[in-house]
Amino acid sequence: MTSKKWVRHSLRHLAGCLNDLGHRVSPPTIRKLLRKAGYSPRVNVKTASGPDHVDRNTQFEHLNEIRDGFLSAGLPVISVDGKKKELIGNFKNNGRTWRKEPDAVNVHDFADEELIRAVPYGIYDLAKVRGYVYVGTSGDTPAFAVHAIRSWWQDHGRSLYPEAKRLLILADTGGSNGCHPRAFKFELQRQFADEFGIEVTLCHYPAGCSKWNPIEHRLFSAISINWAGIPLRTLDTMLGLLRATTNRSGLTVEATLVNGTFPIGQTITDAQMRSLNLNRDTICPRWNYTLGPRLAVAQA
Repeated sequence: MTSKKWVRHSLRHLAGCLNDLGHRVSPPTIRKLLRKAGYSPRVNVKTASGPDHVDRNTQFEHLNEIRDGFLSAGLPVISVDGKKKELIGNFKNNGRTWRKEPDAVNVHDFADEELIRAVPYGIYDLAKVRGYVYVGTSGDTPAFAVHAIRSWWQDHGRSLYPEAKRLLILADTGGSNGCHPRAFKFELQRQFADEFGIEVTLCHYPAGCSKWNPIEHRLFSAISINWAGIPLRTLDTMLGLLRATTNRSGLTVEATLVNGTFPIGQTITDAQMRSLNLNRDTICPRWNYTLGPRLAVAQA
């Protein structure tokens, strides 16, 4: 025997090959023999995450300590992230629904300039078990992410936490709200810390650890289940499904359509970065930092 395995052949093709070699066997018999030996058709499974970052465990312990401290003090803690962009129109949405006939959608989902591509940005309030989704139609940029956070605080956060002078944001390492984009820090300083006079602490999850970000399994998963198999033909349909999302933990979701454009390619200079009231933590400073209000701006 050789080490060669016929792993990509159909049962009918396997039967033909074996018959050519003098082994008279039918496709059903091959299926039974393969099943008995423990074989079955399988897809790739994502398990190899690569080597862990040397500070991965340190960051998780530090992040959990900060989060628990904020929550025990009654201070707001939000988990943020951008959800997958959705093409609005008569397009297939993965999933199944109970119906007598399948819902007919377009054969192709080719995008053109006239179609709307929705950009959902989510905010999850850990203490209140509430989700807020701001749906834009421009781009998932740092300016859009900060606009959503600012809108949440202006419309909901400050009434839920009227005495709070500090806010903790849990975010992924990458993306529009990652630890690398200068524009995210600059806009958060300008649009939030300075405007509301609130100290904002950022804690980023290490690369490859986004599934531990609470928004992923407490908000986004519930949304995906709620609209599975339902074509997002209009923005109103999408917003309605977002607002109808709930789970056994008592989750409620509010959804808001964001008008305006948020172009990519925003450049922040070294001088603008030096103007930030940015203080990095002594532990994993790249992932943990605080933006305080600039007094000159606040007093003006």
